[in-house]
Amino acid sequence: MSVEKSEIKYHEFSSELQLPSIIHLIENDLSEPYTVYTYRYFIHNWPNLCFLASDGDQHVGVIICKVDRHKDRIRGYIGMLAVAKTHRKMSIGTNLVKKAVQAMKELNADEIVLETEYTNQGALGLYQGLGFIKDKRLYRYYLNGIDAFRLKLFCKTMSEHSNSDNFNRNINNIDNRNSNSNIK
Repeated sequence: MSVEKSEIKYHEFSSELQLPSIIHLIENDLSEPYTVYTYRYFIHNWPNLCFLASDGDQHVGVIICKVDRHKDRIRGYIGMLAVAKTHRKMSIGTNLVKKAVQAMKELNADEIVLETEYTNQGALGLYQGLGFIKDKRLYRYYLNGIDAFRLKLFCKTMSEHSNSDNFNRNINNIDNRNSNSNIK
């Protein structure tokens, strides 16, 4: 079933009323079962990082993300991405990821990570085409026993990190250790 070329609109999550269509999109596409609490965890804490694609009054794509601290970094995370089968090959997934990445960069994300099934060539191609790299393989990661790849996008260059407080603090710690050592 193909869809005539139409104008897809992109917008942030704005209402709990959108939740049933978000759940429907994700349940049809992703192998993991999620409870309503998982969706609410993301969209209530990071509503500005949940984007929808609409064709008229129908939601045809969704991306759900978050940003929080991970060790000494600010890490963005793409939790879920789904596009209706009827609307694939229209760059909707790519556009949703671009919007989410831009929003996470605006929140100072140092990196963005996600997991995808290692057999999902479509997802791997989409993310790698946007600059994500394979970080590690996670064996039997999904409930169905399938392995995953963790993909990572670095948002800042080394020169940007060199100006950060963390970098300067680490350099100072190294300098202090060297000056306090017995090695002359």
